[in-house]
Amino acid sequence: MRNPPAWTAPDPTGPGHWLLRARVFEADDLKRAIIRIAHEIVERNHGAGDIVLVGLYTRGVAVAERLAEAITSFEGVEVPVGRLDVSFYRDDIATRRVSPLGPTMLPGDVKDSVVVLCDDVLFTGRTVRAAMDAVVDFGRPRAVQLAVLVDRGHRELPIRADYVGKNLPTKWDEDVRVHLVPIDEDDGIEIWECIEETEGEK
Repeated sequence: MRNPPAWTAPDPTGPGHWLLRARVFEADDLKRAIIRIAHEIVERNHGAGDIVLVGLYTRGVAVAERLAEAITSFEGVEVPVGRLDVSFYRDDIATRRVSPLGPTMLPGDVKDSVVVLCDDVLFTGRTVRAAMDAVVDFGRPRAVQLAVLVDRGHRELPIRADYVGKNLPTKWDEDVRVHLVPIDEDDGIEIWECIEETEGEK
C-alpha cells in the first residue's frame, strides 16, 4: 500500500496513546554526531571560509548554531548562521493551515556561498525542497548542502542528505523526537509509537 501523503504524517497531539519505543541517542551521542558532521562539512568544502549554515525552524536552528560552535572550536573562524522559515514555500500550503514559525534571517548575500541547510530530522524531503526554494530568493549560492541529525527514510522526493548524524529506519506511523537544549529540557533522540485507543478506552 502506498504511503499516505506528507501532510498525514504522525501527529504527536492526535488520538491514541504515544509510547516511548526507544531512546537512540543520549546527550553524549548527540554531541559526538555534531562534532563529526562539523568536521565532515569543513573537510568536504576545503575549509570554512565560504560556508553559511542555515537552520530550519525549529530545531534545525539549534543544529546550525551547534555546528557553528563546533567549527569555530577547531578552525578558529566564525561561521555565519541564518534562520529559515519555509512555511509559505511548502507544496501543501493549500491543504493545511500555515503558521509562521519564526523570522527568516540570512547573514547577508548568499551569492557564491556554500549554504548548508540544517535540520533535525529528514523525512519525506518536502521541507527541504521548500527550503531550497526559499534560499534562492536571497541569492544564487554556489552550492546547497544538507546536514541532518536523523535520516528516518520514507522519502517522497529525490533528496539526500550530505551529512547525517544517524540513519534510523522507521515505520511511517512512528514519531522521531529530537530533544535539544534550550528548546527542550535535555538532549537526546527518541522513537515513539502510537497505540490506538480501543472502544473500551474511549
